[in-house]
Order: sequence, then C-alpha cells, then structure tokens
Amino acid sequence: MNIPEHRKAIDQLDAQIVKLLNERTKHVLEIGEIKLKAGEEIYAPHREQAVFNRICKMNPGPITGDSLRAIYREIMSSALSLEKSMTIAYLGPEATFTHQAAIQKFGASLRYAAQKTITDVFSEVSNGRADYGVVPVENSTEGVVTHTLDMFVESDLKIVAQIILRIQQCLLSRFRRDQIKKFYVHPQTLAQCRIWLQKNFPEAEIIETSSNARSAEFAAKERNSAAIAGVLAAEKYKLPVLDHDVQDNSANATRFLVLGRQCSPPTGKDRTSLMISIAHEVGALHSALSAFRRYKLNMTKIESRPSKRKAWEYFFFVDCDGHMNDRKVARAIADLEQQCNFVKVLGSYPNTD
Repeated sequence: MNIPEHRKAIDQLDAQIVKLLNERTKHVLEIGEIKLKAGEEIYAPHREQAVFNRICKMNPGPITGDSLRAIYREIMSSALSLEKSMTIAYLGPEATFTHQAAIQKFGASLRYAAQKTITDVFSEVSNGRADYGVVPVENSTEGVVTHTLDMFVESDLKIVAQIILRIQQCLLSRFRRDQIKKFYVHPQTLAQCRIWLQKNFPEAEIIETSSNARSAEFAAKERNSAAIAGVLAAEKYKLPVLDHDVQDNSANATRFLVLGRQCSPPTGKDRTSLMISIAHEVGALHSALSAFRRYKLNMTKIESRPSKRKAWEYFFFVDCDGHMNDRKVARAIADLEQQCNFVKVLGSYPNTD
C-alpha cells in the first residue's frame, strides 16, 4: 500500500472507532443511571482495574500496554464526566505531583479542585463538595506523610483506591546551566535531589518553597534562577526542561490514596488498610499482630502515630494483602477486635502497582 491508501484505511478505521466509542459510552451512561437510582457510586475502581487487565491481556501490539491503558483512561474519564459532574479534590496547588497523580487516576475530563491542606481535602469529600480526594501518604525515599495518617483518626472516609506515581524530578529554567545562581526547591524535593544538587551546583543558593508548583512559579519570574519540579509544573509555567530525572534515587515513587465513601468489592488482588490501638503493656503489639501470621496474611506495612488523646498512647496503621470481605482477612480483623482497644478498617482497594 502507498501513503494515500494507508491514509484512506486510517480514515475508515477512525470512523469505526468513533462509532464504537459512542456505542460504548451509551452503555456506560445507562449503567450510570441504574447506579444512581440504586444510590451506588458512579466510580468503580474494581471495574476500572478489570477493564485495564482485560484490554492489556487481549492486546496483540504494536501498541504498548502502558499506551493502551492511557488511551482507555481518557475513554473512561470522558464517560465519567457524562455520567455525573464529578469533582476531585487534591492537595494543591495546581501542577503538583498530587495533581499529576489525580489526573493519572481520573483522566483529563473531570473537574479538579486544588486544596491548601490535607485537612481541606478530607473536608471537601466529607462535606460532599467533592466526590473523591487525592492525598499523598508515603514516598519511597522520604517515608510516610504523617498528617494524612492522623486525619484517619477522626474521619469516616474510606480509602477506595491507591495511585503509585513514579516521581520524575526535573531541572527547570529559562537560563543556561552556567547562568543559574539560585534554586527554588520544596523541602521534600530537596531531600530527594540533594546529592545531584551538590554535585552539579555546589555554589548555588537554595531557597525552600511550599510546593513544587510554587518553585516553578518563582523560577519563571526571577533572573538566573531555576526550580526542581515535575513536567506538569514546567508546562504550567512555560519553563524549559534542561534535565530529566535529577532525583538521587531512580526508583523514587510516591503512593497516593483516593478518598471516598464506599469501598469496592474484591478483585482478587487487593490491599486492606487498618488502624488499631492496643493496651500499653508488654507484648500487646506482638499478640495483636499474630492474627496476620495465624491466617497467613502478608502484612506489607506498619506505622505508629501518637494518638494525641493520651500521653504515650499510639495508633498503629497496618496494611495487609487481601480484601476485608475475604474470609481470612475477615477472621484476622475479628481476632484483632478481640485483642485491641480499637480497630478501624480504613478501606479495601485494588492493589495496583
């Protein structure tokens, strides 16, 4: 086939794709109406994951699995926006990594509302002004975001999904590398890129900022300055990317939680998050955690936080493989309730990588 013949074939395929996408969307809208009448949530993380798994399994190429997921992410985002006017609250400002994670999860068709604090994100979802919220919970290099954990003590919101975002820190500036005298950097970004900065710009002045987006905003306005931030901030403030992947750890990633009101059904590959409080006595934690060993559950995380209610009283945040409706997980939770002063299921959700 020559080029005109290939293009004619593409035009014919595009017509079929448009027709099929609209047919698919009609079915989605009808399902949405049924869900709304039944009082169910429109967004279904378990169904979303099943679609991703199915399309990747049937994909013969040459489109990559990642590209196919990105295409379907936007197809589903468009359908969600037609089903219901949805708002996603996230820890702002605009163009932060949390914003990027939210878009990665929900696509470009929904409304996003930047919030000043993690508390504000919880509040927007709790009060119904947002349908879902996105907050950071831990970074592979810098550890846990304690304020997010603390919010679960009083909140009734559930973790309905998680997002794992590979953090790609970039050098952003309007100036050549040899002209840069000053860096605007968020403290956590600085911790992730400290060795690179010392090696490449040992004499540069470092000014800490409140967010990566703010770093880019300042660097866009000042002479001989630069920022370390993500590509979304570079796009927003029209800053050239002089260098990609300047983080010290190439495996640097941040885990974000999606906050909602209802947990999804089991998918077969899930994670459950719990919060427990134990008696202040020798062996209490060991006895409580024995429930996971008894039912052969893989405990993937444990983190302690002061209760802020009583001196030397702590809450423990635990993640384990499985869904709270799975028999083994349900039995382990029942055992915990017998041994702990307090047990709260924060959510069960697809354990996506």
